[in-house]
Amino acid sequence: MKHPSALLLLALAAVTALPVQAQLLPQGQTAVSGTQPLDRIVAVVDEDVILQSELDEAVRSVKQQYASNPGQLPPDDVLERQVLDRLILMKLQVAKASEQGVRVSNADVDQAVAAVAQQNHLTPEQLQQAVEQSGQSFAAFRSQLGDQVMVQRLHESVVRDSVNITDSEINNLLNSPTYKAGEVHLAHIQISIPAGASAADIQAAQAKAQQAIDAIKGGMDFNAAAIRYSDAQDALEGGDLGWRKMDEIPPAFADTVSGMKPGQVSPALRGPTGFHILKLVDQRAPSRQVVTEYHARQILIRPSELVTNEQAQQKAQDLYNRIVNKHEDFAKLAKENSKDPTTANAGGDMGWFQRDQWGSTIAQQLAGLKDGEVSQPFQSEAGWHIIQLEGTRKSDVTEESERNQARQAIGNRKAEQAYDDFLRQLRSDAYVDILVPALKDPDARDKS
Repeated sequence: MKHPSALLLLALAAVTALPVQAQLLPQGQTAVSGTQPLDRIVAVVDEDVILQSELDEAVRSVKQQYASNPGQLPPDDVLERQVLDRLILMKLQVAKASEQGVRVSNADVDQAVAAVAQQNHLTPEQLQQAVEQSGQSFAAFRSQLGDQVMVQRLHESVVRDSVNITDSEINNLLNSPTYKAGEVHLAHIQISIPAGASAADIQAAQAKAQQAIDAIKGGMDFNAAAIRYSDAQDALEGGDLGWRKMDEIPPAFADTVSGMKPGQVSPALRGPTGFHILKLVDQRAPSRQVVTEYHARQILIRPSELVTNEQAQQKAQDLYNRIVNKHEDFAKLAKENSKDPTTANAGGDMGWFQRDQWGSTIAQQLAGLKDGEVSQPFQSEAGWHIIQLEGTRKSDVTEESERNQARQAIGNRKAEQAYDDFLRQLRSDAYVDILVPALKDPDARDKS
């Protein structure tokens, strides 16, 4: 089992800070009664602060995540700056979410805890035990998850207000050569430039991008270079963008990627938010989408204030016996007895549908039936069902699937750009003061 800090990293793809109860003293000052220094403030973020202990814990979490491959991590001073930048961004997003009225309940956090536990094959109780055995406060762990839920809701709010997709955009995308070009697995390094960047800022970012390219050409692993140089939120995950259709890539970069072979790294490409270095990890051609569809009928008997669950079960069993043993017409009995408003008047006809379209309980029953066969009564959240499988067929849903994928691709691209712009403005408007000179970016130290 992974260290609890790594569990949070892997489940939520972000490093957040643990609340600290230590007394605050000025930088470098130590407690009179002992040799252990108390917490110091390493950065001021608007009206909030980041403590040394928060940064130390977050760095320890990243090192735990890379325990099996520590060579991919940059030197400690570079890693600390990367982690501090992520902590600053997290503080800004949480504060903005709170300002916009985003609230997270205990039930929301309970759900997030359950999700983290499930992703790591643990029960919530086992997750809590693992966190506490590591010496961490489970309340602090829950606080981190609450912050993540707030940021997720902030993201949804920004994207919802910024992203609109039209049918003409979908049609144009489906007819474009890039859509027919398949999918690519990409990794990236992003060297950001601030909003309203000066010529000196742009030149410094370009020089940093060139340093990253030179390091990769000199033999540095791309993932390690992303951790060391990238300003993107996924830098500490090695800049992995996963599989994307060619149309999800910004048009300014698509031509470059289409001319690359797996393993190749692009030059520094200028984009709206800075300079980008792309690696083509792999690619695959598009394929037809063929699925199995089912045609079935159902009878649903619902328990109610007047019908107990046992009575509903018995009625379903009686109907099953009339269909199977007395050979009465399924459709007629469905029209007379079924309480499903969408199918009863059609004799229980559910039409043609994909396996999970009516839920996992019905899907499990269908998997065990032959054409014409009637299921034993079974229970779902809706009530007691009887299913008759009319037939199956293979159906090519490529066109429908492509349209849905195109809509999603356009939405993802717009959402990514919208939130990236939002974060740049958020950084630009914020007051951030890093109080420890060693933790400042080298370029920032040179200017100070």
